[in-house]
Amino acid sequence: MFDVPFWLWVVFAATVVVALAVDLLAHRSAHVIGFREAAAWSGLWVGLALVFGAVVFLVLGGTAGTEYTTAWLLEKSLSVDNLFVFALIFAYFQVPRAYQHRVLFFGVIGALVFRGVFLAAGVAVVNRFTAVLFAFAAILFYSVYKILKGEEESFDPGRSFAVRLLRKFVPVRDTYAGQKFFVKEAGKHVATPLLAVVAAIEAADLIFAVDSVPAVLAVSDDTFIVYTSNAFAILGLRALYFMLSGLLERFHYLSTGLAVILGFIGVKLILQATHKLVSPAVPEIPSPVSLAVIVVVLAVSVTLSLRRPADREDGEDGEADALPEASQRKVK
Repeated sequence: MFDVPFWLWVVFAATVVVALAVDLLAHRSAHVIGFREAAAWSGLWVGLALVFGAVVFLVLGGTAGTEYTTAWLLEKSLSVDNLFVFALIFAYFQVPRAYQHRVLFFGVIGALVFRGVFLAAGVAVVNRFTAVLFAFAAILFYSVYKILKGEEESFDPGRSFAVRLLRKFVPVRDTYAGQKFFVKEAGKHVATPLLAVVAAIEAADLIFAVDSVPAVLAVSDDTFIVYTSNAFAILGLRALYFMLSGLLERFHYLSTGLAVILGFIGVKLILQATHKLVSPAVPEIPSPVSLAVIVVVLAVSVTLSLRRPADREDGEDGEADALPEASQRKVK
């Protein structure tokens, strides 16, 4: 655990709040986000994450800085799966492209809250019961098995727990009403499908937290490091989605790369737990090595994907942005 000064927490919180406020103001009017705009915002979020990482290096030292960078890059790479699910959810609910940023904005805020809770609980459990690392490793190995066997857990947006719970307590109309989450009909407030989409996004993040939380705890058991790195990775998801929208299917080797990374992190967890519980003679994998492995695997996965394009059937699309634009859309 690092001795994190209170002012560094304040700097982190202020950075996140100001950045989100600027983002919200910049996108207060509904519009389709193109590649250039998304690339600019993605660069901004990556820049903020790296600058904050430099601050961590200077204030907390090289070990903390390396752990932060490794955790951020790990979460960034694991979050790619979220992008595919975003596309699935938007296609299922037929969300007009102009409204998608607003959905992801509120989805990100919810993710920041839930990840904070999960990571704080995870750090507390790991610090108290080191043996739980073996269970976390088993979760990651099972995820690797599902990825390599093509048996990743399917996600049905319309039947997710969050959406079903929303529909149980709040009436949801069939058509969108601009960017509004609620409208008044017959003297009563009813939700628009946009609120159901936010609920589906939050449900998806809860599912992916099952993999990402154990993985990041293999890198560090410091609450500040794991949360700030996760937060900056999550904040950049929206821009990354819009920048890569329509190109996701090209990175077909990325799933295999993620499986390799998860397997490596699983081994790291086992060595870490064995080192603490069995014998100090058992070596641990240093954070710089973890960072190097993640960078190399991601680079190889992307390079192979671009050099060896996957065969695609004519007319195969599957992207949410191929849907026709309309201000009023009926939910399936």
